[in-house]
Amino acid sequence: MKASPDIKIPEPRISKFVFFILKSLTRLYLFLYYGIASTMLRGEKVLFDVFKRTLAGESRSIIAFRHPNGGEPQLLTWFFLSKLKRLAAKQGVRFSRQPHAVFVYSYDVVRWGGWVARFIMPNVGAMPIYHVKVDIKGMGHIYKSITDGPYPVALAPEGSISYTADYVPRLEPGIIRIGFNAAKKLAEKNKDCPLEIVPLSVHFRYGFWGKMNMKILLKKTEKYCGFCRKESAQLPFAERLQRCRNHILEVNENRYNIKNDSNFSFEERIQRLAYTALETAERMLGLKNEDDFFTRVHRIRQIYWDRIFLPDVKNADSFSRIEQSVKDLGAGEGWYIARHVELADFCWYFNRPIPAKDAVLHSRIEYLHNLWDFANRTMGGAHFNRIDIFPRKVVLQTGPVINLTERLPRYKEDKKAAIAEGLADLNKAYVDCINEMNNWTGGVEK
Repeated sequence: MKASPDIKIPEPRISKFVFFILKSLTRLYLFLYYGIASTMLRGEKVLFDVFKRTLAGESRSIIAFRHPNGGEPQLLTWFFLSKLKRLAAKQGVRFSRQPHAVFVYSYDVVRWGGWVARFIMPNVGAMPIYHVKVDIKGMGHIYKSITDGPYPVALAPEGSISYTADYVPRLEPGIIRIGFNAAKKLAEKNKDCPLEIVPLSVHFRYGFWGKMNMKILLKKTEKYCGFCRKESAQLPFAERLQRCRNHILEVNENRYNIKNDSNFSFEERIQRLAYTALETAERMLGLKNEDDFFTRVHRIRQIYWDRIFLPDVKNADSFSRIEQSVKDLGAGEGWYIARHVELADFCWYFNRPIPAKDAVLHSRIEYLHNLWDFANRTMGGAHFNRIDIFPRKVVLQTGPVINLTERLPRYKEDKKAAIAEGLADLNKAYVDCINEMNNWTGGVEK
């Protein structure tokens, strides 16, 4: 592992040339990411109305999208640029300009995302955000885009990938806090312009090929766990999942010298593993295990990325050979520390029960995705090494708009309570979206 100067990207802007490239090539990218899946929008009137008001300057909006898979920003960028206008026109809705949304992304994306991300993201107005580092300039860009920009701002309230579409494991209060601050700025400017948050959940549905690939991925997982294929084939689906899950968990417990207590449930054991892996990374860095779990995760990520991509270093040639070698060793240590953090982060989310034998197909496939990822993180992998089965249909489901401007009096009266209430309403909107999708009979699954 070689340490190198940090990656510098230009200020966010809107490039018509990059828009053209995206409209031309993003569908190909999505084909590689989602296969031949079709995309549909449910609750479309909410999204049409919000885009119409925002693009006309009659309101400002934040699109709060669920982030269960990893490819949602790319999917939504393509959908807003290439499909939303056409769908709206079919219902007689016209926009005053080309629909688009500027995304807020974690600063580390341009570090691991390669040259494509570094070129595309600043040219479509995307803005980086730090979880544990003060960035007044970056936050200024975000607030300016919300209050003055021509497009909605899109961000994921979960703060990172959550690995599950039919359950909301956690939401960070940052989106509500940012929304209230933006609404306050608009009110101070005497702008008659409400600040709206639009909940948007993303769901995947599978067909025959999804079921076939599920069987293939399960066999692959069993092979990595060392189970005999003929013996496994005789077992029920849920039991096969449980055997693999228990094996991977036991391997990790042995690795971290965690005593296996039969009185503990799987959920208790996986949470204990998550915290032990995180504490191991902190010990390697000499950090105290203070604050909540995800603040600790984000702090360590900031440190190990800063070891691999050196901040405030413009030219690596300024180092002597000894200095460069020491920096490289630090980068290597950072990479190994990252392996513990990637396992810890995933384990915190992987506490869902094994789906029943009669569970819907997308629930079984999602669990198998995560079971393989559990093995992947155990072997030192990250999200990049995750295996996802192509869906047949990707469904975007909108929830009711949350108007934060109307709640400003409550915010001025009690900020903490207003933020908590706004976050609870956002969580409820997602839960309602999930329930609507579970009751929807228009999917392709059997």
